[in-house]
Amino acid sequence: MSHAATPQDLVGKVAFITGSAKNMGQQFALALARRGCDVVIHHRNNPEEAEKTSQEIQALGRKTLVVRGELTSVSMIENIFAQILSTFGHIDIVINNAGMVLKKSITEISEHEYDQCFQINAKVPFFVMKECAKHMADNGRIINIGTTLLAITTGGYSVYAGSKAPLEDFTRAVAKEVGSRGITVNTIAPGPIDTPFFHGQETKESVAFFSTLSVAGRLGTVNDIVPVVEFIASPGSQWITAQTIFVNGGVIAR
Repeated sequence: MSHAATPQDLVGKVAFITGSAKNMGQQFALALARRGCDVVIHHRNNPEEAEKTSQEIQALGRKTLVVRGELTSVSMIENIFAQILSTFGHIDIVINNAGMVLKKSITEISEHEYDQCFQINAKVPFFVMKECAKHMADNGRIINIGTTLLAITTGGYSVYAGSKAPLEDFTRAVAKEVGSRGITVNTIAPGPIDTPFFHGQETKESVAFFSTLSVAGRLGTVNDIVPVVEFIASPGSQWITAQTIFVNGGVIAR
């Protein structure tokens, strides 16, 4: 679909995407900007990429705010929300995209790695959602990025999948708490995606194996995930909330 045909159904909205200087988060940011959003770009340590993403979004005629911070600090999350509200006055869409992946046998996982995974994959989105519950505008959208591993029996991903699992319960509980204000909360659970995030953990053999699991016999791409995020962020998704939506080419159904 050409950008000219992209619906402008998010004009006047402000979106905040964690980990959006590059990779999948960057593509979510650009997609929402093309639909009319002003965008808050967050990075932890990628100032050049964040600035480049910001310029691309400004070239679409949208406003941007670049925020930098280690989100495992709750005070940093609070500070970022304060910056967003003082800059734009409201916040409408939040995507919990930042994450950490780890693939190791349970016998090799250190206490530090366990704590780090749960901090980044569970604690951070929880406290981001807390700020959303306090500050998000009515009819807002909270989107958590989970993983299809929530439904697959596979070795090596115990801590990664385990640290993503709480998103489902957070999603259901927060959806109930904020639903009367028209805010929806959902988790999108991608299957194996052809990105550096995925390939960094895998061998040639395991990539070939994961590729055979989808009905099309291939890995997913970021472009397979972006339209789902766009729809869940849009006004038309109002009746979808408290769900985990698997986007995996039929790798597994649940």
